[in-house]
Amino acid sequence: MKLPAQYNPVPFIKDNYKIIASYIFTLFFIGLGIWFIQHEKAELQQVKHLVLTSKWDWITLGIVLSVVYIFVHGLMYKHSFKAVGSEVSLPDSTMLYLKRNFVSVFLPAGGVSSLAFFSGDIEKKGVSKSQINFASSIYGFVGILSVVVIAIPVFIYAIFKGSIGAGEWIGLISIFVLIGGIYLIYRSISNGGKIYQLLVKYIPSVEIFLSEFKSNKIERNGFIWTFIYSMLIEIIGVVHIYIAMVALNIEPSIIVATISYVVGVVFLIISPFLRGLGAVEASMTFMLIRLGYSEAAAVSVTFLYRFMEFWIPMLLGALSFLVKINKLLMRIVPALMILALGIVNIVSVLTPAIHERLVFLKNFLPISAIAASNYFVLVVGLFLLVTAAFMLRGLKMAWYFALSLCVFSLFGNLTKAFDYEEALYSVIVIIGLIASRKEYYVKHNSRLRFIGIQTTLLSVAAVVLYGTIGFYFLDAKHFNVDFGILQSIKYTLENFVLIDSTDLVPQDAFARGFLYSINISGFLSVAFLVYTLIRPYIIKDTTDAEEFDWARTQLDQYGNSAMDYFKTYPDKLIYRSPDLEGFISYRIAGNFAVVLESPVTAPENLKAFIKSFDKYCFESGMKSFYYRVAEENLEAFTQSGKKRLFLGQEGVVNLTTFTLDGGNRKSIRNALKKVGEKGYHSKIYEAPVKDGLLQKIKSVSDEWLAETEREEIVFSQGMFDWEELKNQTIITVENSEEKIVAFLNIIPDYAKGEGTYDLIRKTADAPNGVIDFILVELFKYLKEKGYTSVNIGFAPLSGLNDPKNLPERSLKFAYEKIKSFSHYKGLRDAKDKFSPVWHNKYLIYAQDYDLIQIPAVLSKVIKP
Repeated sequence: MKLPAQYNPVPFIKDNYKIIASYIFTLFFIGLGIWFIQHEKAELQQVKHLVLTSKWDWITLGIVLSVVYIFVHGLMYKHSFKAVGSEVSLPDSTMLYLKRNFVSVFLPAGGVSSLAFFSGDIEKKGVSKSQINFASSIYGFVGILSVVVIAIPVFIYAIFKGSIGAGEWIGLISIFVLIGGIYLIYRSISNGGKIYQLLVKYIPSVEIFLSEFKSNKIERNGFIWTFIYSMLIEIIGVVHIYIAMVALNIEPSIIVATISYVVGVVFLIISPFLRGLGAVEASMTFMLIRLGYSEAAAVSVTFLYRFMEFWIPMLLGALSFLVKINKLLMRIVPALMILALGIVNIVSVLTPAIHERLVFLKNFLPISAIAASNYFVLVVGLFLLVTAAFMLRGLKMAWYFALSLCVFSLFGNLTKAFDYEEALYSVIVIIGLIASRKEYYVKHNSRLRFIGIQTTLLSVAAVVLYGTIGFYFLDAKHFNVDFGILQSIKYTLENFVLIDSTDLVPQDAFARGFLYSINISGFLSVAFLVYTLIRPYIIKDTTDAEEFDWARTQLDQYGNSAMDYFKTYPDKLIYRSPDLEGFISYRIAGNFAVVLESPVTAPENLKAFIKSFDKYCFESGMKSFYYRVAEENLEAFTQSGKKRLFLGQEGVVNLTTFTLDGGNRKSIRNALKKVGEKGYHSKIYEAPVKDGLLQKIKSVSDEWLAETEREEIVFSQGMFDWEELKNQTIITVENSEEKIVAFLNIIPDYAKGEGTYDLIRKTADAPNGVIDFILVELFKYLKEKGYTSVNIGFAPLSGLNDPKNLPERSLKFAYEKIKSFSHYKGLRDAKDKFSPVWHNKYLIYAQDYDLIQIPAVLSKVIKP
């Protein structure tokens, strides 16, 4: 049977063949590693003996050399930046290496793809993004080049010795092809050659990066020192293998160490994932065996070498994230540790206990207590899994709950089978929780907590009554026990908290079902209690009419924007500072509070208001960002530690100088003439507007929404709201038969002397130029009313002449060259006809990683 076109796998394979090939290659290497471990099981006991009898002074020397190895990488990075004319300190370059090395383990083609990460701190110190990318490319290229330089004599020697096989030849050839390809790509991009042209043609978005890449030149002295340090790194690698040989009491050989090192690094480079984990171990061990070492010795040397060059830098790389107490990591790590502890507890209960420990424990505890501890640890494990999810949200009550569960886990593991390993891990998690306690600050919901406790107590009472009556009146044949009242209460409580009653043996399905019903009721009751205890504080999700009325009085005093009208729109929430006059208008999406423009307050209070709202968001577990902030308010935000991103410009037409005369107004005059010649004219309806007119413009609005395939949106604009429009001035365009083909509504504008509008909609059969026609009528009306300017709205992405960072450069490129953004240019051109003065608007945010979520958050807040 032929599959439908949409199920044809060929396009998927064609589009993703590189990723598929990479993962197949990776699975091969992981499989190779697993096969290797399985095959070498007999030798692993010898490996254990070799390690236990090793020379620890030499191992210590190897660890010290690992630290030196890390700093040499930092020096290599430092001189890579010198090669492009930039200065980077050794601590910064070393930290860059540690972080990139750590993430490279988890990225496809990690050694290369990691070069795109963690440049923010260096960029802040004046090094441009293009220089960082160029320096990183030099670092990667020289790292491969030094391997080739050391590999050539090694391979020549090994050929004479007969130690090189087909796999090694393939690896070496792959390296030559890779380094040659990198060089050719660099030359083509630098000279604007075919590769450059193809990249720009098929991936136009990369042109902005390639143009900056071309402008950089390589400084010779910096490049030479980069190469020298790279060669030193290769020498340290060889020395590490030699140290491993000496430490393990194996006959050392510099020649053998060099050959095995080169083979391992070749497989490291061509391995697409996990930094060669599995591939390096297998290839190095195989080479050492071919060079005359026993299997146990080869495995031992390889593992000790990888400990010094892979695991130590990786561990220090993980710790490098904590140098600045990264808040995200300080919240994620404890949550992962809690999750792991939950899994450890469950696995520990489900696997057999160590017999000797169990016998030892029976000398101190009765069997029933040990059994109870087993079930207790299982329950704790299940609740730890649930708690881990709430820990990620920074809930204060979740932290207390997790700490309590860890303490219970500690004592439970000791009393169930004297599992001191699990107990020790519980201690480690407790220490981690205490160290990160400041990252858990989100308030809990006290009202919900009261409901949870109340419900749980009622559930306990109901289940105890149900179980007691059930046990007491059950026929003795179901358990072979004739229960008394006290026995019924005891067994009910034990099964409610999931403690196994060893002397209670169900004899049939009915009896088992009865026990399960108590178990399930108990688990659900306790789970609901846990949920209510750690459920986050519920922020108000509505604003009452009285609060909106108060906010409007604040607008009368402090308002200065065309957007101020929407700050008291029904979709908004109002934040009031306990110490300052004014308010913030915002909406919540996920864990973000999205603020419309700046706080409405006196200019001197702006910074304090931002700090106050930040504290409120912090305590509520939210992050904040501010949408469409005016340029004149930027300083207050930057002084508060915020970042900015250019969004576009808002146009304001000066009514005192606006005229229809002149060549640049010809298109507007033509539009007015055509609309007038077809018998259309404008009408102005002052508030209150009659329902009949509202019904007509509602039809226009519905037709416009259907024709343009749009839906009503809010937040920075209004929607068709019958009651709102009833109290606003409406300008229409209609024919002699009073059929309305276009309308707009005038809304309050709190900027001095400025007027504005909200909705501007037309029918499908409206004449061309009707929008220009109705806007000119608006200008006339406002001028007659004494206004001196009119705000004609926002033009997204336009006006970005001097991008300050990569996101802004990307936005500028998208606006100018990507077809799907062309409608923004059309919107700008339509407004530019009226020669407005353009004012910059910005997005204000706290952390760069927030930018990833902002598009999705904005798409939620604009929905009614």
